[in-house]
Order: sequence, then C-alpha cells, then structure tokens
Amino acid sequence: MSRCAQAAAVAATVPGAGVGNVGLRPPMVPRQASFFPPPVPNPFVQQTQIGSARRVQIFLLGIILLPIRVLLVVLILLLAWPFAAISTVCCPEKLTHPITGWRRKITQTALKFLGRAMFFSMGFIVAVKGKIASPLEAPVFVAAPHSTFFDGIACVVAGLPSMVSRNENAQVPLIGRLLRAVQPVLVSRVDPDSRKNTINEIIKRATSGGEWPQILVFPEGTCTNRSCLITFKPGAFIPGVPVQPVLLRYPNKLVNRLFFFLFSIQLCMLTFCQLFTKVEVEFMPVQVPNDEEKNDPVLFANKVRNLMAEALGIPVTDHTYEDCRLMISAGQLTLPMEAGLVEFTKISRKLKLDWDGVRKHLDEYASIASSSKGGRIGIEEFAKYLKLPVSDVLRQLFALFDRNHDGSIDFREYVIGLAVLCNPSNTEEIIQVAFKLFDVDEDGYITEEEFSTILQASLGVPDLDVSGLFKEIAQGDSISYEEFKSFALKHPEYAKIFTTYLDLQTCHVFSLPKEVQTTPSTASNKVSPEKHEESTSDKKDD
Repeated sequence: MSRCAQAAAVAATVPGAGVGNVGLRPPMVPRQASFFPPPVPNPFVQQTQIGSARRVQIFLLGIILLPIRVLLVVLILLLAWPFAAISTVCCPEKLTHPITGWRRKITQTALKFLGRAMFFSMGFIVAVKGKIASPLEAPVFVAAPHSTFFDGIACVVAGLPSMVSRNENAQVPLIGRLLRAVQPVLVSRVDPDSRKNTINEIIKRATSGGEWPQILVFPEGTCTNRSCLITFKPGAFIPGVPVQPVLLRYPNKLVNRLFFFLFSIQLCMLTFCQLFTKVEVEFMPVQVPNDEEKNDPVLFANKVRNLMAEALGIPVTDHTYEDCRLMISAGQLTLPMEAGLVEFTKISRKLKLDWDGVRKHLDEYASIASSSKGGRIGIEEFAKYLKLPVSDVLRQLFALFDRNHDGSIDFREYVIGLAVLCNPSNTEEIIQVAFKLFDVDEDGYITEEEFSTILQASLGVPDLDVSGLFKEIAQGDSISYEEFKSFALKHPEYAKIFTTYLDLQTCHVFSLPKEVQTTPSTASNKVSPEKHEESTSDKKDD
C-alpha cells in the first residue's frame, strides 16, 4: 500500500478532516543556492536619461564633427578595400588554407594602420594595457564584456586576428571584402551542421601551431549592458589550448550608458557627436588549461570568466542569449521585459527543460499575471487562475512557489515551481489516488456533489462553490477518469494541492492519540491499481 493511498484512506475516515485549522504543516522544500536570483536582474537593457545641457552639447558638436567623421570613415574604408581585395583575390569565401607570403604581410600591415586611423577619426582614444601574446603562446583571444559593434577595436589592437562571423556578413559590399581579409570563421544559419563545422574549424586553426592567425572570440555571444559577465559559450575553449583574456572598458560616462542595444545608426551618431571616446583594452596573462579543463571546456570557460569578472570588478550571472529571446517574448506578451529573464541555460540544464517548454510556460504565466501590476503573480491572481478561494492549503502551495517570500511569484519562480513541485507530483499514481478519493460511491464517475464535498474538505472551505471548475473538467454531468486525467496533466498545480492536502491529513492523524489513529485496509477500485510502489515524487528537493 503506497503512502499516498494510505493517507487518502486515512483522510477519508477522520471526522472533520481538512476543515478549519490545517494544524501541523509539512516542512518547506529546501532551497538550493544554485537557484537563487542572479545579482544583476537584467544585463541586456539600460535606461538612460540625457539632460538638456548634454543634448545641446551633442547637437552643437554634431554639426561640426559628424560630417567630418563620416567623410573620413568612408575615405578610409575606400582606401582599405584595394588591400583587402589583393589579399583575397582568387581565394574561396570559406578558406581551406591560410593566406601566406607577401599578400598576408602587406595587407596585414596596411589594414592595421588604416584600422587604427579609422577609430581615431571617429574620436576613439585607445589605451592598451598588458602584453599581446604570440600565436604560439595563445592561439585564441577571448574578449569581454561585449556591448557594441565598436568592440571590434580589440581586433585592430590585437593585430587583426580572425573572428567568428555570420556568412551573410561576407556578402556585404565593401565591408564583406574587408571581413574576408582577416580570414574569418564563417557561420551559416541555414546549414544544420554549422555549429559542428564551426567548432571543427576553430579546433583546426587553434592547433595549427601558428600557421593560421590567432582567433578573437566574444564568448558571451550577445551584447550586454556591461554590468556583469554572462555565461561564456564553450566554443573558444573546446580546443583546450591556452587563451588570452582581453578586457574592454569605456570610461566615458555618456558612452558607458548609451552603448547598449542601440541601433547601429543611432549609436554611430551619438559617438561621432562626442569630442572623444576613451577605450581601454587590457590583455591579461595567458590562461593555460590543466588536464581537467582540457577535457571540460565549460569548466575552463567558467574559470576564465571568473578571472575576467574579478579584474573588471563586476559579478557573473548565468544569463545567455536565450534569456534575451525570452525577454523579447515577454515584451510581446505585454509583460515587463525583465519577466523573461530566468538564466535559461542553467535552469534548463538542472530541470531538464527545453526552449519550447519554457516559452509555453511564459504564455501561461502571462495569462495569469496579465491583470496584476508589475507582471508578477499575487495570491489573488493565483487563486483566480485555479478557480479556487484563498485558503490555508492554497497559501501553503503559494508559499512553495514564492521562493524569496516577498508575497509574489515571478516567472523564474513559476518555472522552477512547476518543474520541481508540481510536475513530479503529477504522476499516474497520484492521479489515480485523487480520482479514487473524489469517486466516493466508486462508480467510475465523479459527480458535482462528490467533487464539491472533497474540495470543501481539502481546502477547509465549507461553502466553496466549485461549479466553474467542475464544468471546465467535465464534458457532461459527471467527470470520467480520462477527463480527470487529461485536466490533471494540463494543470499540474492541482496535483500539488492534492498531495499537500494528503500531507496535512497525515500530520493531523499522527498528531492524534495512538488509540484514535486507525489505518483501514486498501479498498479495491475500478481505476486505482491494487498495488502501488512507494512514491516520494511530491517530496522532491530543489
């Protein structure tokens, strides 16, 4: 006889069970530190207010500086194009062999000079710290934080190493030819094997012993607001070769606020309209992986990220590009954009969730939180969604979701609660035991009267009206097991309510004197199997 079936039988025979005071409560589910909220709630946006004086200054400087700088940039790009053309003439778009000889020597020298000249003409004053490693010392550079396309200045300072770029960028007139001159690793979005091919190409170049140029990678994979370092993608660390971390700093107050997630034209305009823009590029000591880190690129990536974050004086978080996608989706659902940030990669790995599943949960969450302020779920919205009144059992369930005990549930807490609390409780055995408890006369169907009686007892609300919930489950005048099961699988929150009720009844029974405690034998049922294996799924720790 299973614990759930035993508790259900005990609850059915205890007078007044579930009505009124809930008495003893089962212990709260322990919290793992790995699920604590990140130190930076949203690393992808930055709200900035520009004062009137600053606007006037930008306007006046822009009248003079903007046309001059645009003209200089265009002129330098036109001067660089012949050198890039000479370097790549008769070469395929995706290189199979490195460019060598005089073409590489002449074009590298000319393009490095013109690259520095272009950034200088845009008003950048570059300060370089540290020593740049040779290709044999560190085949790979990893640069962070990545906040703007101007971060490409690190490529010029490092001597034009190869970069990982989209295949479409190589097709852009003028810019595409310049990109091909640095022998990039091109990634195709339409090729299903693109990720595998890209990693193989990085490994080939990184282990070539200096035959290929060094590779510069922005391991964050997307732009942030520079307030933290998000998860490093492991691609640059898979070859298991030494890497040199490169730190990027923008001391200008205005630039430090405006660089993030702005459109390219707007960003260029604001930058060109400033008198100058300071940039610091620091080359940290080369990091050589040990044997364990060579076999575990994620471990190596985390080590390098922690060192870079410590040098920058900023925290690390487990946000990734997928969080940015969820953030955009949250905005489309009229939720605050921050609502979609859950550190997707970490949570999906620990809770075995996929992108489609989390995106579906976001739709569900939006339907519950749409009427609340701030895009969070309060106890009233939670009860309304479940079509149940606020009761002690419901507060108990809400408290399990509310991990930081602030009286509301955010999307992160909602996803974790479903995965850790509700889905493990929503097993075939739990559904069978629940149906058996509701089916008082054991005829294989649940009437509205039976449904109301058990819910009133389990929630401690004698005058509870459950007609709305009953009609949502039933196709007719009664609920069959298949209808009950289908509803339960789509709404796992009810399974946790049921198991919480059983735990409360167990606590109540075992708190009674021994002579009152009775354990009736298990009755056969048309739905519930005769024997159950021991189940502890509703006690799963998170």
